[in-house]
Amino acid sequence: MAAISKLRETHLKAICDILGDTSEGLTGSQIGMLLQRCAIDDPSPGITKRDRLFDALRAKQERDGCANNVLAFVQTALDPARFVGNSAGFVAFRDRLNEALAFAGFQLGEDGRLRAVTQAQTLDEAQQRAGRLRAELARRQVHHDVLQFCRAELLQNNYFPAVFEATKSVAEKIRQRTGLTGDGSDLVDRAFGLNAPLLAINRLQTETEQTEQKGFANLVKGMFGTFRNVTAHAPKITWSIGEQDALDLLSLVSYIHRRIDAAANVPRPTVTP
Repeated sequence: MAAISKLRETHLKAICDILGDTSEGLTGSQIGMLLQRCAIDDPSPGITKRDRLFDALRAKQERDGCANNVLAFVQTALDPARFVGNSAGFVAFRDRLNEALAFAGFQLGEDGRLRAVTQAQTLDEAQQRAGRLRAELARRQVHHDVLQFCRAELLQNNYFPAVFEATKSVAEKIRQRTGLTGDGSDLVDRAFGLNAPLLAINRLQTETEQTEQKGFANLVKGMFGTFRNVTAHAPKITWSIGEQDALDLLSLVSYIHRRIDAAANVPRPTVTP
C-alpha cells in the first residue's frame, strides 16, 4: 500500500478524543488490546484514555513517517464484528468519528473500511457530512415541530441547546392550544388537570382514561423537571448530555407533540350571571 501522509496533530487529537471519550469511547482495556493487536507501543498506559491514545498513535506515526498504521488502528477499532448486537452503537460511534476524519480526508463506511474523501475545510462541512443527529431523527420520523424549534442546534450537533429548545417547544404548543400563560408544572396542571382540563388526550370518562390523562401530565412535568429546569439554571459546562440522551429526549418530545396535536380542546364552562 502507498504511504499515506501523516495526519496533522490537530486532526489526530480530534480522532483520539472521540475514540477515548469517557462515556461513549473505547474502554481502557479495549485500548490496550487494540494497540497490542496493531503492534503499536503503549508508552503512557496510566494517563487519560484520549491522551494515552494520542501519545501512542502520534509516536507510531512519527516512527513510520506516514499514517498507514494509525488509520489501520482506527479501522480495527471500528470493525463491525466488534459491535455484533449493538448496530446502533456502531452507527453512532462511526458517525462521530467521521466528523473528525472528514478534516483528514477520510470516511468510515458501513463496512468499517476507510475511504479517501474530499478533505473538509470548515466545521460546517464536517458536520454536514456526518449529519448523524438530524439523520437519525429523520429516520425515527420525529415530529416536525421538534426539528423546527431546534433546527440550528441540530445542524451543529450541539446537544445542549437542542434539548433546551425542544422542551420549550412543548410549553409553547400548550400555550397556543389553550390560551394559557405560564410555564412548567403550573402550565401542565392548568392544561391537563382533571378538575377543569383544557386539553384531553382521551374522553376522560372512565377511571382508566383519567389515569392516562394524569400519567401524561406527569410525563410532561417530568420532562420539564429533568431537562428543561436543569438546563435553564445550570451553566452549560456543567450539564453534560450525550448524543444518545439527546436522541431519546427528542424522541420523547416528538411523542408528546403528537399526543398534544391529537388532544381535544375541552370547552370552558360558561359562567351564569
